[in-house]
Amino acid sequence: MLDDVFRRRLVAIISFTAFRFCSRQCALIHIEQVWIENRFTAEGRIMHDDVHEEGTKKRKEVLIERGIPLRSLELGLIGKADVVEFHKPVGCGKPIPFPVEYKRGKPKSDDSDKVQLCAQALCLEEMLGVSIKQGALFYGKTRHRFDVEFDEVLRNITKDAAARLHEFISAGKTPLPNLSPKCDSCSLVDICLPKVVGCNSSVEQYLEKETKEL
Repeated sequence: MLDDVFRRRLVAIISFTAFRFCSRQCALIHIEQVWIENRFTAEGRIMHDDVHEEGTKKRKEVLIERGIPLRSLELGLIGKADVVEFHKPVGCGKPIPFPVEYKRGKPKSDDSDKVQLCAQALCLEEMLGVSIKQGALFYGKTRHRFDVEFDEVLRNITKDAAARLHEFISAGKTPLPNLSPKCDSCSLVDICLPKVVGCNSSVEQYLEKETKEL
């Protein structure tokens, strides 16, 4: 259970992706409140907007709801589910939610997308008082849907990630950049300045260097 101080500030579930992609990017967005859009973020936003606007549908025994607001006071998270399918249970009982998250790219080598989806499931469990075993990730590049099992390992990773994310944001410190190939696709690269403000230099050293060259 998170400390009460964490519950006072709900953090967006999407922060998981930024935090695991790059802690400096996460700090620029969620601590310094900086955001710039590029082609990749625009494509992702348009994809999510299109999904949310399709409204409620019913396919056989499955009710499909889009853009459902999410919240977990336990984990201190808020967000919005792209799609939640409500499957009819065997026998009687509540419909079983099945969250589906849409991604513009292709499956990642790490578990960040699975953690984000699991966080949505944990929110739904707390909100609806149900147990959710599975969800799915849909990737725009492959046009393929991958089922994700919410086992104890993934649940514990997600809860730990939520706690570490709260600690990181509460600390209010923006890490120095670490130049890597993924910087090329980041919309904040011109603000982050990974090529000039590296881990082995400081802002003061950079300004001193620039002043000498004037």
